[in-house]
Amino acid sequence: MALFSVAVFYSANYLIAKGLMPNVIGPSGFIFLRVTGAGLLFWLLFAFNQEKVSISDFPRLILCGISGVAVNQLFFFNGLSATSPVNASIMLTSNPILVLIASAVILRTRISKRKIVGILLGAAGAISLLLLSRGNTTAHATWQGDLMVFLNAMSYGFYLVLVKPLMGKYKPITVISWVFLFGWIIVTPIGLSQAMAVDWAALTGNHWLAIFYVIIATTFLAYLLNIWAMKTVAPTVVSVYIYLQPLLAGLFAFVFAYFGGADYTGDINWQRILCAALIFTGVYLVSSEPGRKQALAK
Repeated sequence: MALFSVAVFYSANYLIAKGLMPNVIGPSGFIFLRVTGAGLLFWLLFAFNQEKVSISDFPRLILCGISGVAVNQLFFFNGLSATSPVNASIMLTSNPILVLIASAVILRTRISKRKIVGILLGAAGAISLLLLSRGNTTAHATWQGDLMVFLNAMSYGFYLVLVKPLMGKYKPITVISWVFLFGWIIVTPIGLSQAMAVDWAALTGNHWLAIFYVIIATTFLAYLLNIWAMKTVAPTVVSVYIYLQPLLAGLFAFVFAYFGGADYTGDINWQRILCAALIFTGVYLVSSEPGRKQALAK
């Protein structure tokens, strides 16, 4: 239920956040608000459960703040602002493949032939989506936006590998609090000017609801639920739930259009479904390990 809730939060976020950018608030300014708001909530929890961190771990925490908050979120919202929510949700499903690549680069993890095939299929799907957006004639999807979303997924993949040793050493709230603090330090000079340029007096009730949704649901609650779920279920189960995001995002696209919101249903076509299928197949090959299951069965 926690993982399903996270999938719902993220899937709705594609359309909710997109509805505010860039006319109401710039994407980098939105990230400043997101990191500031969620960071304050994390540190409020941390204040009731303080834990000392070794000085030797701060360089890794800084790298996690850069890859897991600053670069990750700035690329995501700037990419989402420039492309279709449907494309963004499809591109982000490549994350497990990018985690495997990051593990191979940082941890020297061995990659099997099966996983190499998965990487190639996922790459084919991602590249095809980029090429499809390049030839796009609508205003919804752009290859530049898709590329930024892909770079966001790549950055988050490196973050997941970098943060793993810290999660085994400290409480999750300790790690997240410091990661968000270092991310906030980097995000502030980039996004502060866009946040200050917002005409706050002109914001409607719906605008405020959308902003609070991104800060509380998409960031604060999603991070906490993900951490709790990862302590309860196997990593392979966690990775499966990433398949839900483009499916739910597509469903939300129809719901938003039905109630008079922006219509992105035209971005759902057989070409994009084929791109998603290639990425899904690649993620399945990367995440599944039949050899290990057979060995355990024997």
